[in-house]
Amino acid sequence: MHLRSVVALVLALTAGSAFAADYRVKDLHIASPFARPTVANQPTGAAYLTIENRGTSADKLLAASSPVAKAVEIHSMSMEGNVMRMHQVPNIALPPATKITMQPGNGYHLMLFGLRQPLNAGESFPMTLTFEKAGKTDVTVTVGNMGMMKEGGMPHMR
Repeated sequence: MHLRSVVALVLALTAGSAFAADYRVKDLHIASPFARPTVANQPTGAAYLTIENRGTSADKLLAASSPVAKAVEIHSMSMEGNVMRMHQVPNIALPPATKITMQPGNGYHLMLFGLRQPLNAGESFPMTLTFEKAGKTDVTVTVGNMGMMKEGGMPHMR
């Protein structure tokens, strides 16, 4: 009976860790990369994460890539009155002591164009982030079900 309790505790502690992945590259801390699931034949998706610059000099997120998509672009979304505006941006500035949190429905996100496969809840995929000073780093993006993510974001077409 004691062994079952230990196994249950380990499973409970690790169950949430799929969404709590942390990465460090030089002075940058990257946390919790995730994407929402897509449906079959959906050509686009989006990925989100948090980047914190814990250093004393600025950096920039310049690009992202993933084998699950033909292209990954940095996008910004904002509301102007009752109109949602989304557009590609060349980079995300990361001044010292700054935290950028990408989330559905507001701010920055990474658009995945030309998906080569559906993004299924519970699965994950690799993504490479390229920073101006910190260089490249690989992260694992976890696909979560809609109930686990903040509501409000919607994919857009190219």
